[in-house]
Amino acid sequence: MTTPKEAQPNNPLHGVKLADILAVLVKKYGWEELGDRINIRCFTHDPSIKSSLTFLRKTPWAREKVEQLYLRSI
Repeated sequence: MTTPKEAQPNNPLHGVKLADILAVLVKKYGWEELGDRINIRCFTHDPSIKSSLTFLRKTPWAREKVEQLYLRSI
């Protein structure tokens, strides 16, 4: 039997939750710099983890940008 990590060995995001990705980015950059790096309203106007997660789950292009920044940051 294979473990989940072995099922997708070439996917660095496999098993990483969107909430964890966002928490790492906010801790590393803060909301202001995150909004400068990825110009989306949920990062620039009254940002919160909850509102950002809601937006990112509904918006594939924005989620892709967040995931790419995360991969460049680790």
